[in-house]
Amino acid sequence: MNLKFIAAFIGIILFNFSPLQAQSAEALLQNMDLLIAAPKDKEASVLMVITDKSGKEKRREASLKQKGKFKKLYRYTKPEKQAGIATLSLPDGIIWLYMPAFGKAIRISLLSKSQAFTGTDFSQEDMSGIPYSDRYHPIIINADDPDFYILELTPKSKKIKYSKIILTMDKTNYYPIKMEYFNNSNKYFKLATYKYEKQNKYWYAKEVIMESVLKEHSTSILLTEVKFDQGISDDVFTIEYLKQ
Repeated sequence: MNLKFIAAFIGIILFNFSPLQAQSAEALLQNMDLLIAAPKDKEASVLMVITDKSGKEKRREASLKQKGKFKKLYRYTKPEKQAGIATLSLPDGIIWLYMPAFGKAIRISLLSKSQAFTGTDFSQEDMSGIPYSDRYHPIIINADDPDFYILELTPKSKKIKYSKIILTMDKTNYYPIKMEYFNNSNKYFKLATYKYEKQNKYWYAKEVIMESVLKEHSTSILLTEVKFDQGISDDVFTIEYLKQ
């Protein structure tokens, strides 16, 4: 009788604990999304450095404009060969790509979002800014570290490139420290590391480095001249503006 009582008691605990874990994991991921999208709007200059296996570097410059969680415009300014190439992210996971050589904007399909962003180690989806809680189911796999949470993210859509992401998150402010990416063969193949800074009341990713572990290739993105809450017009986040 005692064994049955103990088994029933454990079952009750597990039943009650599992939803709590799921809810906590969702809340943590949503907190990260809220921190990333906390400013009313953001604009910055971007330095991108692409480094190949031999250590050879390619440097690019770009401008970034973002409003809320769902609107983001990224446009190359240098070198001349890439200048004008731009992507526009909008609500409902919509992404548009503008290539000056073609003179028109092209809507990126869900499958195309997994492709590399203009020869970098980031995918189109990585650069979109679509909230992680919209794309992934999280579970907590380690909450014992005094400084970090570790979450496992699995995609809500089978068309997403990654089978899972292991996210290490700052326990106090909820920003990402690193993300380990696994491909559809469940093989670890990319690593993103983040350096967050606080400017006035907002945290932002000052630098992000994405490493393609198997290719020994990396891309770093450094933000400078960051400005928040400038009152950016909604007209900026249109296909007409994208083509300017």
